[in-house]
Amino acid sequence: MGRRPHNAPPTRETGPRINERIRGGDIRLIGADGENIGVVSPERALMLAEEAGLDLVEISPNAVPPVCKIMDFGKYKYETQKKEAEARRNQKVIEIKEVKFRPNTDTHDYDVKMRSVLKFLGEGDKVKVTLRFRGREMAHQDLGRQLLDRVAEDVKAEGKVESMPKLEGRQMVMMIGPAPAK
Repeated sequence: MGRRPHNAPPTRETGPRINERIRGGDIRLIGADGENIGVVSPERALMLAEEAGLDLVEISPNAVPPVCKIMDFGKYKYETQKKEAEARRNQKVIEIKEVKFRPNTDTHDYDVKMRSVLKFLGEGDKVKVTLRFRGREMAHQDLGRQLLDRVAEDVKAEGKVESMPKLEGRQMVMMIGPAPAK
């Protein structure tokens, strides 16, 4: 291993302590087959692990006394990496999609935008419905409110309104989340 650059932080071991790194008083030892061997000294535990041709791995460092197990550390590390990758693959990241309307959005345009909203909700994403007011349209905020109420009514089956329409400057914003699975 080469030299660390002068300003680099020292490398720190992550994960459980193994073999010679386990120091201190007595430890509770679990054998390779899962049987409880009892409370022994770290030196005796290391000797037993070497006899079995395996590693001594600290499983629970905060217990009193700390719990260690005789196991193949490489295999253990590989299996934990596989479990983490599987968990990452199975998690769904909820994205926020935005659909923009104007107060005088016509029927066909409204239908097209609503199809997008329903598609996003069906995929499990949240939808931010934004209504932009320009110029004198600010005088007709009631039209905008009616449009957003209509959107809320049309998505009742697919989603639920998480935040009611509120005015932020020149735009009215409403959040819609996917309906909980039944």
